[in-house]
Amino acid sequence: MKNKKALLVIDMQKGSFTSKTPRFDTKGVVNKINALAQLFKASDLPVIFIQHDGTKENEFIPSTEEWELLDTLEVVSNDIFIDKYANDVFYESKLQSTLTNLAINELYITGCATDFCVESTIQSALTKDYNITVVSDGHTTGERPHLEAEKVIEHYNWVWQNMIPTKGKIEVKSFEEVKNDI
Repeated sequence: MKNKKALLVIDMQKGSFTSKTPRFDTKGVVNKINALAQLFKASDLPVIFIQHDGTKENEFIPSTEEWELLDTLEVVSNDIFIDKYANDVFYESKLQSTLTNLAINELYITGCATDFCVESTIQSALTKDYNITVVSDGHTTGERPHLEAEKVIEHYNWVWQNMIPTKGKIEVKSFEEVKNDI
């Protein structure tokens, strides 16, 4: 069976990109996500924007400014939008049923935050046997008390490159490498 791809854009929301929570290379990551989204759409492949709904924590409440996607993201009405309720996008969301309905078996993963929602989603997708490509320069995070954001990103890219896949595969590729795959 031919692989059918989808681009996941995780938590690129205004509430995660404030002056109190700066992220590494925000502009570069957004530009790469926008360029990949254009390539996916040109190939009639879905782009799925994931937005954290933190209603139970009284944050990232739908229809509030912090819940909204960044203004610099190029979003169109036929993109797919899915709310998530935990770090793992698959947890109690419509992601799995959406991917099944679209016959998607290959995920290209981008977004925020590398060490939380991106990492958790990748781990979950692995156990569901997806073929996964992490865009190494297409995800971001903030500074941590013991580690600079750039080092967190570098570390997780290394971890993902060295994971043991299930029935699927996992690869970590740069934006330049990925854009030739689409």
